[in-house]
Amino acid sequence: MTNPDRPEHDQPLPAMPDPTAPMRTAVRYGVFGLIALAVVSSVISVIVAGTPGLWGALIGAAVGGGFILFTALGVLLTSKMPAMTAGAVLLGTWLLKLILAIVVMGSLDSMDFYSRNALVLTIVFALVIVLGAETYGVLSTRALYIDAQSSDGAENDER
Repeated sequence: MTNPDRPEHDQPLPAMPDPTAPMRTAVRYGVFGLIALAVVSSVISVIVAGTPGLWGALIGAAVGGGFILFTALGVLLTSKMPAMTAGAVLLGTWLLKLILAIVVMGSLDSMDFYSRNALVLTIVFALVIVLGAETYGVLSTRALYIDAQSSDGAENDER
């Protein structure tokens, strides 16, 4: 809507929102969700299984939450790159995370200082909670939406 007192060309342009704001919010909410899960899971695991429960909960939060958070951080850090480069970087980091998770889980297999139940439950809850928190962060952030118009400024009637 234009102001009749000021011609349209004198109207100040609105500030462009940051296109990375949804991903930054997603990472922030994911970190908060992971911290909350680590605290709650650690307390419950210590009550149920003692010190091995604490180690299982902390390792599970690091593996499960780190797997999801590093993906969001990768998307955020590659947002200014060309699509092919960003895709290659994200695929490479995904493969690296997968190999790292397999190595960590394989090296923990022969050890008994942690509770396996606490580890598995915390990994599952970390995946669900962190991904849910990131999804909420993206959906709750306002993003720029541009409605396409014809070049002469008239409304497009083909909708």
